Amino acid sequence: MRVIVIGCSPAWPNAGGAQSGYLVEGEGRLLLDCGPGVLARLRERDGGWPRVDAVAITHFHLDHWGDLVPWVFGASFGPGRDAGRPELWLPPGGRARLDGYGEQMAFGPGIDHAFDVREYSDETSFGAAGFDVLPVRLDHYSEETYGLRVSNHRSTLAYSGDTGPSPKLAELAREADLFLCEATLREPEPDERGHLSEDEAVAAFRDAAAKRLVVIHRPDELALDPSVERAADGDVLTL
Repeated sequence: MRVIVIGCSPAWPNAGGAQSGYLVEGEGRLLLDCGPGVLARLRERDGGWPRVDAVAITHFHLDHWGDLVPWVFGASFGPGRDAGRPELWLPPGGRARLDGYGEQMAFGPGIDHAFDVREYSDETSFGAAGFDVLPVRLDHYSEETYGLRVSNHRSTLAYSGDTGPSPKLAELAREADLFLCEATLREPEPDERGHLSEDEAVAAFRDAAAKRLVVIHRPDELALDPSVERAADGDVLTL
């Protein structure tokens, strides 16, 4: 298994950066999240149109799903017209939300031409692109959000998506080979929680006894302890 960081910016893009998108390659190719800027980079990498078997979305904040919209238009009218339909795995109730956004933004009629839409359930494994994927519900303000644990016969990746502190986070990453964990904040939020600080991400990593931590979703303006590995767009992480 290897993971290609297509984009790892937080809710505002780092200069020149794409927002959340992580391409997991093994027997197949699974894209975790598809934020703004990800489609263009996949097109550049794949020679015109993304060649992925499945896409899994953690939640419906724009920086994690926004490039599904141009993907639908490109599959309907552009270079993706003759491409296959990847599976699109959405959180519970995600099909209705996507249809609602499609009606508002005029991409609804093309959704099923672009994707084979499915929904996952909390703590119920599903198969996608040759991987076993376990969604685990986490805490992100009022938005229903999931971390994803991706495994094959050799390796395990844990991807936090966006989350505040949660005991489920260590379970998601338990003994994982690689833990992609967000650390958006300089310091913990005082009230409602939806993101992690550096110290909280490191604590979750240690509680999980995971093998490798790579911090994601962090603004370039925030320093990180030199002992903590930080993702950058274009990184290739081998498990």
